[in-house]
Amino acid sequence: MKGRVLIAGFATRHVAQSAYRAGYEVCAVDHFCDQDLNWYTKDRIKFEELDDLAPAVEEMSSRHRFDMLVVTSGAEDLQSAISLCGTPPGRVLRFLDKLATQQFFEDIPVSVPRLAGEGEYPYIIKPRRGAGGWRNAIIRNGDELTAWENLYDAVPYIRQQIVSGVPASVCCVTDGTRARAIASNEQILRGEGGSGFGFCGSITPYSGPQAGAMITLAEKIAAASGCTGTIGIDFILGDEIYAIEVNPRFQATVDTVEMATGCNLFTLHTGACNGILPGTLPLSGQYAARKILFADRDMTIAGDLKELSPVISDIPWPGTELEKDQAITSVYGWGRTRSEALGVLDKNITSVQQYLR
Repeated sequence: MKGRVLIAGFATRHVAQSAYRAGYEVCAVDHFCDQDLNWYTKDRIKFEELDDLAPAVEEMSSRHRFDMLVVTSGAEDLQSAISLCGTPPGRVLRFLDKLATQQFFEDIPVSVPRLAGEGEYPYIIKPRRGAGGWRNAIIRNGDELTAWENLYDAVPYIRQQIVSGVPASVCCVTDGTRARAIASNEQILRGEGGSGFGFCGSITPYSGPQAGAMITLAEKIAAASGCTGTIGIDFILGDEIYAIEVNPRFQATVDTVEMATGCNLFTLHTGACNGILPGTLPLSGQYAARKILFADRDMTIAGDLKELSPVISDIPWPGTELEKDQAITSVYGWGRTRSEALGVLDKNITSVQQYLR
C-alpha cells in the first residue's frame, strides 16, 4: 500500500477507483455512495447537502489517519488539517468564480466569449459559481431572464455572448508553473430541457481538426493557472477556439481518459503535485465513450445493476428511489474508432435500459 488517501466531494467514485488501482488505501466522503464506491474504498460517509461535507470530513478524520486529501467537485475550497494533494484553496478560488475566470482568460490573453451587456439579447446566462453547466441557459428576452432569476433566487450570474461549436476539454497535469496535456475530450451535453447545457458524458480522444491547437492552448492556460495536479480546461471549438472554464481538480472525464490512454490519472496527479510531469502526451490506444443515463420518470431501481459491470459504473443500490431527471448510472463504449465506440455505447445503453423498465 502506497498510503491512505481521503477523497472528498460531491461525486468521488471515479477518483477513488483510480487511486485504488494506483495502490492506495482509499476512504471517501461522497453524496451518492453508490455500490461500486464500496469496491474501491475501505470506509465511506454519505452526505446530503454541501454544508454537510466539511463535518463529514471531520468525522472521517476521527476514524482514520490519512497521508493525503484529494478533493473533487464541491470540495475545491475545503479547509482541512489533512495534507492536501492538489491546488490550495486560496489559489483555487478564482476558478470557482466565472467572472474571475473570465478576467483570468482575458489577462493571459486567450479567446473567451465576451461578457454581454444588460438587455443585449440573446446571451447565455451562467451562475458565477457551480459546475457541470446545469443551470446555464439561453436568455432571449426580459421575460426569460425574470423566469430564470425566479427559478434560481438570488444566484449571482454572468452574461456571455453565445458562441457555437463543439464542446470539448483537455485534461492536463501541472506542477504550478509547467503543464502537460494528457488527453483531449469531446463533451456530451444533455441538449434538451432546462438542463440542456448539463454535462452528461465524454468521448476520448477528441480528434477533430482543432485538437492540436486546443491541446497547445490548454497547456498554456494550465501553466498560467498556478494550479497543481490534474486539472481540466473546457473549450468551445467554433470559428476559433474559445476558453470556457478551468476545473482545478479531477474532472468527470477521468474514466474515458484512462480507458483511452491506459494511464493512471491518480499517479500522474500525485506526481505533478511533487513536481514530476510526464515527458510526452500519452498516446490513445482506443476511443472511449461514457454517457450518464437519467431517469425519464420517478422510479425505483428494482434489480441489482452490478451484474452489468464493467459496462456501467456509478451503480445505484437495489431499492434506490430516483426522481425524474436524476442520474441513474454511467454507461461505456469503446472501439478502434469514434464511430465504433459510439456504436458499442448505444448497444450497451439499450441493454441497460432493459433492466430499468
